[in-house]
Amino acid sequence: MASNLSAAPDFRLTIPQSDKRRPIFFTATIRKSSIKKRLPISCNSSQSSPKTSQNLKESPNPKNPSLSDQLKPLSATTLSTTKDQRTHLLSKPKSTWVNPTKPRRSVLSLQRQKRSPYSLNPKVKELRLFAQKLNDCDSSSESAFISLLEQIPYPLTRENALLILNSLKPWQKAHLFFNWLKTQNLFPMETIFYNVTMKSLRFGRQFELIDNLANEMVSNEIELDNITYSTIITCAKRCKMFDKALEWFERMYKTGLMPDEVTYSAVLDVYAKLGKVEEVLSLYERGVASGWKPDPITFSVLAKMFGEAGDYDGIRFVLQEMKSVGVQPNLVVYNTLLEAMGRAGKPGLARSLFEEMVESGLTPNEKSLTALAKIYGKARWAKDAMELWERMRSNDWPMDFILYNTLLSMCADLGMEEEAERLFEDMKRSEHCRPDSWSFTAMLNIYGSGGNASKAMELFEEMSELGVDINVMGCTCLIQCLGKARRIDDLVRVFNVSIEGGVKPDDRLCGCLLSVVSLCEESEDANRVLTCLQQANPRLVALVRLIEDEKTSYETVKEEFRAIVSDTAVEARRPFCNCLIDVCRNRNLHGRAHELLYLGTLYGLYPDLHNKTVDEWSLDVRSLSVGAAHTALEEWMGTLSKFVHRKKELPEIFSAHTGTGTHKFSRGLANAFASHVEKLSAPFRQSEERAGCFVATREDLVTWVQSRSPSPITS
Repeated sequence: MASNLSAAPDFRLTIPQSDKRRPIFFTATIRKSSIKKRLPISCNSSQSSPKTSQNLKESPNPKNPSLSDQLKPLSATTLSTTKDQRTHLLSKPKSTWVNPTKPRRSVLSLQRQKRSPYSLNPKVKELRLFAQKLNDCDSSSESAFISLLEQIPYPLTRENALLILNSLKPWQKAHLFFNWLKTQNLFPMETIFYNVTMKSLRFGRQFELIDNLANEMVSNEIELDNITYSTIITCAKRCKMFDKALEWFERMYKTGLMPDEVTYSAVLDVYAKLGKVEEVLSLYERGVASGWKPDPITFSVLAKMFGEAGDYDGIRFVLQEMKSVGVQPNLVVYNTLLEAMGRAGKPGLARSLFEEMVESGLTPNEKSLTALAKIYGKARWAKDAMELWERMRSNDWPMDFILYNTLLSMCADLGMEEEAERLFEDMKRSEHCRPDSWSFTAMLNIYGSGGNASKAMELFEEMSELGVDINVMGCTCLIQCLGKARRIDDLVRVFNVSIEGGVKPDDRLCGCLLSVVSLCEESEDANRVLTCLQQANPRLVALVRLIEDEKTSYETVKEEFRAIVSDTAVEARRPFCNCLIDVCRNRNLHGRAHELLYLGTLYGLYPDLHNKTVDEWSLDVRSLSVGAAHTALEEWMGTLSKFVHRKKELPEIFSAHTGTGTHKFSRGLANAFASHVEKLSAPFRQSEERAGCFVATREDLVTWVQSRSPSPITS
């Protein structure tokens, strides 16, 4: 029978609203406004004794009784002091009210089982030695393991079993021991036994076994606590079984059990890896509203998600949230944010964040410095990158291979030869970061881009002396450099040494050899290079022979060209076509060059070659070689001449774009194009406003066409 209080205490639960400073990203409001609810309290009592209340002292203030006074008659009527009555009480009675004078227990605190005080157990040392014997026994023999269990030095109590289970390192043995325990029926298999076993299985990424144990717990009505769910979910995440992680997370929520910090972070990471941004943000808000305080790992997950998406606003949201919840970023979070800003293309913000990290007292590690160096290299901030390197040296910040090679690659991209040589020499003096194959490759790339064949060959000889194997990229850079310098003997030797060293030619190396063929003025040199190319790509050599033969029909060239392009990597198809056009122009086969340009356009190798608007028609040759750019200009001028003769409607402006970069070695196309424009007496002039751009007006073009013979371009 329920015994009601004379006056129900008024309990108020107030849930604070979301911080107004937090940006609104969500479709539904998760945090509620203040909720006020009156909760009547009743207790079940086995006996009723209304007379007892008359014997109690009256409250000093009967009109406004205190909470303790209200509960006195309740305790007198329901709480018995006799032994018999105490036995009927639940072992874990559920609390009806919370003492407001004590801090409220966090909803996220783990309900961990109490563990035995092993330090007071004199048998611990012997049991741990026995566990070590189990660890050392043959893993492949289950029978040997079971036989050894018969030698346990003490009776297997609950505490002793837990100690041994915790001490077993291989997941296979932990699983065997747990299964053996179940067959002994010495004591109930509680939640803690399953949790310890699952953690060992998680280390071995054995999600299927963990899933089976969890379902076994459900079948046997064994409680799954926070640790159980957290172990299941994090193991599924490690095994990249994201659907299973989310499935168990939903099951956890349905039981009314609140996730802990580890589980929240794991599920956020799962949603992020699946690209479910809305679910990530919704779960984040739900967790914060329930009392969860995000940790640095959580913000690292959010930063990585927004960074991979290139979402700058999302990165700002992470920074604002960290400040609003009072979380100081650690080195992991800063590194993740730096990588995210690199993907988002925000070098200025990355630099500011790096300075904030240093000012906070954190010492950058290799990952921080590599991320910033990559950002500077991508943004072509050469000065900032070299200043960063000087700070590394003066502050004795950690340097590794990846960081050195990142800086060297940046120098190669920007043509910074002297700075690269200083870095390279610094690596040679280093005790732990001596140049490896990639370091030498970066230097070969720098010397190759600058046409410094002598230094490139010296570097190659040094690699041979040190026993550093050249890779396919280094071989490509060196052959390109030697080809430009017309050092064919060295080129052939480098190629043969590389092949003997295990280098497998790829399409990029084949394209490099083909470009050297286009540069050879002597047929003997061209044939020697083609002999090298024959070892790498015989079909490509056969196509070269076909296009050099003027008797070969266009249809034959078309079929062979299509077959080779289909078997070539996408990124190498256009370079192949460019080089074949260059070979034709070098052999004075201009008609064949125009055929190949047409085929390249037909098969989508030059998608942005021509652009038209109402006011301007343009030719974009930035992705073409010099010979291909000359061919494209001739083709375009021939087409425009036909339009003028046919009195077609023309725009006001015509432009040709060769491009110009910050790399000091990448300006040859503009100069070669200007020379060809002058040779054709075409009405284009270099634009003063736009570098690498040649412009002509409609009037200039019409005048030029009318002053030329009917077929002036391709003759």
